[in-house]
Amino acid sequence: MDIGLLIGGEDVGANGGATFERRDPVTNDVATRAAAARKDDVDKAIEAAAGAFVAWSKTGPSERRKILNKAADILEEWTPKFIQVGIAETGATGPWMGFNCMFAAKILREAASSVTQIKGEVIPSDKPGTIAMAYRQPVGVLVGMAPWNAPVILGVRAVAMPIACGNTVVLKASEMCPHTHRMIAEVLAEAGLPSGVLNIVTHSAEDAPEVVSALIAHPKVKRINFTGSTRVGKIIAAEAAKYLKPVLLELGGKAPLIILDDADLDAAVNAAAFGAFMNQGQICMSTERIIVDEKVADAFVEKFTAKASKLPHGNPRDQVVLGSVVNRSTVERVDELIGDALKAGATMTTGGAGDTTIMPATVIDKVTPQMRLFREESFGPVVCVVRARDSDHAVELANDTEYGLSAAVFGRDIGRALEIAKRIESGICHVNGPTVGDEAQMPFGGVKESGYGRFGGTAGIAEFTELRWITIEDPNQHYPF
Repeated sequence: MDIGLLIGGEDVGANGGATFERRDPVTNDVATRAAAARKDDVDKAIEAAAGAFVAWSKTGPSERRKILNKAADILEEWTPKFIQVGIAETGATGPWMGFNCMFAAKILREAASSVTQIKGEVIPSDKPGTIAMAYRQPVGVLVGMAPWNAPVILGVRAVAMPIACGNTVVLKASEMCPHTHRMIAEVLAEAGLPSGVLNIVTHSAEDAPEVVSALIAHPKVKRINFTGSTRVGKIIAAEAAKYLKPVLLELGGKAPLIILDDADLDAAVNAAAFGAFMNQGQICMSTERIIVDEKVADAFVEKFTAKASKLPHGNPRDQVVLGSVVNRSTVERVDELIGDALKAGATMTTGGAGDTTIMPATVIDKVTPQMRLFREESFGPVVCVVRARDSDHAVELANDTEYGLSAAVFGRDIGRALEIAKRIESGICHVNGPTVGDEAQMPFGGVKESGYGRFGGTAGIAEFTELRWITIEDPNQHYPF
């Protein structure tokens, strides 16, 4: 499939006709051939967004709501096509891509419902005859940068609330899934979104630094949101700081799941398996560290290993739980982390890397903080089990990381588990639930090196509007001179 850039509602090639290929990680066939944008193309996309902002920022909330709701309906109708394209580009399973479409539709509907919630307030003023308002208004042209791992969810999240708030957007598609991200714009165009409100820029991996720098540096770009790795997030934050442009960052994670000595172990096993192995562990919230009280550790590991070993894996076009990871280098990196842990005394209870992009659910027991697998984000189908002396030690281990996105605690004593949850340094924490979970209306984001700012609900409105102080005053007020 050949796709171009979407600029001002027009499908156009990159300047000079440059293209790049995204290959299916399972078959190695060309999945997509896409336009490879450079700086000149980026500038055109931003100018198109700036031109569309004038009218879109004045469009009433009812019209914005109608378009976003219609887009949600169309996205659901297009689910089979998204599944087909998503499997080919990322290696994900059909159920995961289907879930992406279902949840992305919820994000669109949540954004639609928010158009009349963009509210300010009247604040009492000491000046006689003065009405003082805190007023929220659209910012202007925003840049969204979305990753490949949950391509429809995170692509839609990067643009839906900004558009609902009256902004226009340039979405930088991931080079791993350019067609999937391009289809989001096609859905919104089909729903009636005016030309130029959403523009799509695709690029090769080699041209990413130039494209990102051009997007951030352009004077008409006012804010940036980025979801992806901590390494790249730091680069984007540093680049944006040169221009004092706000950035919303949702970055990597090393999510801990604490299992207390009074936990329902069967329930914890189910949550751990879902959190660790959904989408082959390639989710920012994936359970990467299971921290279990040593009093119940042996029993948990036995139950967990039994479940993980039975999870079917294989070609994502078949009926499997674990499909392909995004590329071969992911398996090689996971294997390296596993090897380091095993050499240092850990044990592998099931799984292990092979010589393809398809890898079974893998469990590494008796991992310690000195091992790389404890610290480095694996972003693959492996999870480590760490044994804690007691609940205080479990919290210490959970917080012994540079990351702080999601976490979970399992325990029958809800009061005790909630107190543990409050002590964990993360933007998100679930009691008796998996580390992987999201709802469109919730404030989603992390702390520490997992980023800053929040997507979702009223928190998202705050990120994508400008809060201004505006007054109406007595023109004949008293002045001291």
